Amino acid sequence: MTSAEIEDKVFTIVSEQMAINKAEITRETSFINDLNADSLDIVELVMEFEDNFEMSIPDEEAEKIKTVGQAIDYIVANQGDAAKPS
Repeated sequence: MTSAEIEDKVFTIVSEQMAINKAEITRETSFINDLNADSLDIVELVMEFEDNFEMSIPDEEAEKIKTVGQAIDYIVANQGDAAKPS
């Protein structure tokens, strides 16, 4: 999956989970400040990212993801890691 495809998929997930128009989302969109996400929203978003990209995002890493762009960058950087043995 290319970076552009990942970005589009993340925008779609955020749009659906947060009930916001996809056109209003940018890489700089903050989950908490711009989308008013609470801790449950964040957990649900992380679970959606994990399911859609077939990866695991550790809690300590998820806590560092504050914006849509950070989520995209994390997924791009860790794409395929789920298939690697520990």
